[in-house]
Amino acid sequence: MESRTKDLLQLRPTIANALVYDSMSQEERFQNETLRPVIKLQNDLLLEVFRNYANKHKGVFYTLSLEKQLRYIDNAIQKDIKFRNSLKGMVIGQFTQEEYLHYIENSSALNKRMMKIVIERLKDQIQLIDRDCVA
Repeated sequence: MESRTKDLLQLRPTIANALVYDSMSQEERFQNETLRPVIKLQNDLLLEVFRNYANKHKGVFYTLSLEKQLRYIDNAIQKDIKFRNSLKGMVIGQFTQEEYLHYIENSSALNKRMMKIVIERLKDQIQLIDRDCVA
C-alpha cells in the first residue's frame, strides 16, 4: 500500500493557491490538501464524463443558452444521484487509504465540498464541453 500512496501523491498537481493554515477546519484542510488536487488531476476525465452525460440525455445541453447550461450542470450533479455518485467515485478512487479513512469520518460535509468544486470546474470550463470535442 505504501507504493500506491506514494504513486498517487506524486501524480497530483500542485495548486499554488490551495493554502493550508493551522487555523483551518479539518474539512477545509482536506479540501485544499486532497480534494482540489485530485479533482484537478481528474479534470479531463470529469469533462469527458459530463460530455457523455449530456450526449446520453439527447444533447439538450448543447441547445441551451449559457445561463441555462450553467443551471443544467448544477441540476445534473445535484439531482441525478447515480451521476453524482459516479463523479464521487472518480474522486474517491484517487484517495490514499489514509485520506479515505479521514473522508469517511465526515463524508457528508466533504461530499458537499467535493461536488461544489466539481460543479465550479465544469462551469469554469463550459467552453470545453462541446458535443464533438475530446478533451
